[in-house]
Amino acid sequence: MNQYLLDVSILALASFLAGAQNSLAGGGTLYTFPTLLTVLGDAVAANGTSTAALLPGSMAGAWGFRDEVRHTPKRTLLILAVPSLLGGIIGTLLVVKFPEKVFRSVVPWLIFTAALLFLLQPRISRLVGAKELSHRPSPLVAAGVVLFQLIVAIYGGYFGAGIGILMLSSLSLMGLGNIHHVNALKNLLAACINVMSVVIFAVEGVTRERPIIAWRYAIPMALAAIAGGYIGARFSLRINRTILRWIIIVIGFALAAYYLIV
Repeated sequence: MNQYLLDVSILALASFLAGAQNSLAGGGTLYTFPTLLTVLGDAVAANGTSTAALLPGSMAGAWGFRDEVRHTPKRTLLILAVPSLLGGIIGTLLVVKFPEKVFRSVVPWLIFTAALLFLLQPRISRLVGAKELSHRPSPLVAAGVVLFQLIVAIYGGYFGAGIGILMLSSLSLMGLGNIHHVNALKNLLAACINVMSVVIFAVEGVTRERPIIAWRYAIPMALAAIAGGYIGARFSLRINRTILRWIIIVIGFALAAYYLIV
């Protein structure tokens, strides 16, 4: 088999799995980034290509959750979309301007903390007074979630593995009703972050010796991610909420362990 076709087949499979996992809980970069790094041999190009490939999957996941997104108050969408877009810009600029060693060293601890927060979320919600969908969280809780979303978006623009887990942990405190509404909002915000990253990667790539995004791989990967993202979103709606919650927790701790080891 032609080497390019073999590479594309492997990358498409990784992208399909990543799109599905991003819709369910996040962490899809775990499939695409290492695979692209093996094929391209360039960490920045692997990062940029992975982000571009998974962006359509995030959008497809958000579309798959479109009915749940409608339950989110427009004011909540706006105050969370702004830090997502801004953080995506800042984080991606850090990728192309500075080394990633320091930031990547804290990745497992960020993900571990997020998974632990999600595990303890029911108790935390009771302590901070998170309300049901028809009520607003306290101003202090809302401000904290917005600030945390900015931090998550910066990290998402920088590297991105596990941003779904991080967002699920914080967004659960907004009183959005149930895990499916939170998951829907998470997919939409991830798309906001990734849109800004792809734009910056594409523009910055023009000034470099070779593009940051390897479009010959990103395009077929994107098609696979769309299928995975949509199927993952529709499948998650059929899962018992308790089961889905524990799937997310297990994925979070597994991601943390992986990044501690590698």
